[in-house]
Amino acid sequence: MALFNIRVYGILKDSQNRILVTDEFIRGNYFTKFPGGGLEFGEGTRDCLKREFKEEANLDVEIGEHIYTTDFFQISAFNNIDQIVSIYYVATTKEPILLHTKTIPFDFEPHQVADITSNCEVFRWIEWDNFNEDTVSLPIDKVVAALIKKS
Repeated sequence: MALFNIRVYGILKDSQNRILVTDEFIRGNYFTKFPGGGLEFGEGTRDCLKREFKEEANLDVEIGEHIYTTDFFQISAFNNIDQIVSIYYVATTKEPILLHTKTIPFDFEPHQVADITSNCEVFRWIEWDNFNEDTVSLPIDKVVAALIKKS
């Protein structure tokens, strides 16, 4: 049975005009994507994104303008039965961003990627001038990166 997998992501830009991304190791594969994650049953999309930022980055964010919702068919990168629908919002925070970040893509500790069945993530800022659709991995993220770069 085919399923819909609803994902919610935030575009967070800091005071230095950098975009926050996550570098992730998921079941032996490397991805760079926007922060966010899966919508849970009983949750609204904005609440989902607030929860994801708190869980993953320990950041309390405000969810702003809607940027994009997937308008084309996208099969999951992780299985061939889920159709992915992703929703993107602007995210902001009033508190200082005291997040441990990396400067090199996929800068994982060896133990984090030793087991190909594991999942891990690290955060990284990308300078606005260096940010484009090629700096993210997933097809829907690429559409969003191109959209926000044009705006």
